[in-house]
Amino acid sequence: QKARARSISLEELRGSSFTLTNYGHFGGTFATPIINWPDVAILGFGRIVERPWVHRGEIVIRKIVPLSLTFDHRATDGADAARFLGKVLRYLEDPVLLFIEGG
Repeated sequence: QKARARSISLEELRGSSFTLTNYGHFGGTFATPIINWPDVAILGFGRIVERPWVHRGEIVIRKIVPLSLTFDHRATDGADAARFLGKVLRYLEDPVLLFIEGG
């Protein structure tokens, strides 16, 4: 409730382990999110833009959202982080998979 009303305090947000950030809201396309302790990772979402994209062998205009994942190598391996980001991308591209695969 407080987050939706924009009245949540910074102290109430502390103690997490993973953060989502939306720098696209401010017009940013690409950024490198910085991890705040004690988090071990942060996933940043850029501004949704229309770009030419190859889809099923055709060049079409698609809405693209750039993602940036910053993580602490002491907590996870780069290969695991890449697999996680790949799974996030699959679910964003095809949300029905959330129901088929059970999340």
